[in-house]
Amino acid sequence: MASYNKVLLMGNLTKDPELRYTPQGTAVVNLRLAVNRKYRTKEQELKEEVCFITAVVWNKQAETCNQYLHKGSSVFIEGRLQSRSWEDNTGSKRSVIEVRAERVQFMGAPGQGRAASQAGQTHTEVLVDEPSSESTWLAESVDGTPSPEEESN
Repeated sequence: MASYNKVLLMGNLTKDPELRYTPQGTAVVNLRLAVNRKYRTKEQELKEEVCFITAVVWNKQAETCNQYLHKGSSVFIEGRLQSRSWEDNTGSKRSVIEVRAERVQFMGAPGQGRAASQAGQTHTEVLVDEPSSESTWLAESVDGTPSPEEESN
């Protein structure tokens, strides 16, 4: 059976990037993204819904995102869905589905935000040099408490 896992998102960051390093020294950053959808109801009333998504960026690309992006930055993210689960400090099973970013493109216009003003461009593209292995996945729960794997390292 064939399968395909590809995600394309364009939205704005709801928080500043959260850069961390794994015990092995690999950079990882979470980008909290809001993606809006506008539509009309049957009564022609204009509505808007917002979807909040976390994208996980690794290696040099994570450090670049942390350096140039900030709350409110517009980004285009290409990646894949990835799920992970863990047991929290209370012993409850937790799980999350996130976007594993393979490409991050900064969409801000000149003069908007740190990235655009320093780069002097309308957008900047950052590609993954080499994907990290799944064994280096940094386990972090949704509420920010460290997982048992993270505490032991």
